[in-house]
Amino acid sequence: MCVAVPALIVSIDGTKAQVDIEGVRRMTSIYLTPEAKVGDYVLMHAGFAIRVLDIKEAQDTISLLKEINGTVN
Repeated sequence: MCVAVPALIVSIDGTKAQVDIEGVRRMTSIYLTPEAKVGDYVLMHAGFAIRVLDIKEAQDTISLLKEINGTVN
């Protein structure tokens, strides 16, 4: 099963963006989300940003994923 995760855009170069996922940096394509900008959260799946998220939705999703993973104190 694949899961899309919230990622914070830290830099953009054309249709590629460097994102931060809880301290881990990755490159992703923003070809599907051309409106995305530095500082936005995007929903990342299979190397693509598939949707821009508002900050509350991103934070809620991150909290839920941590809870599912058993990393919440």
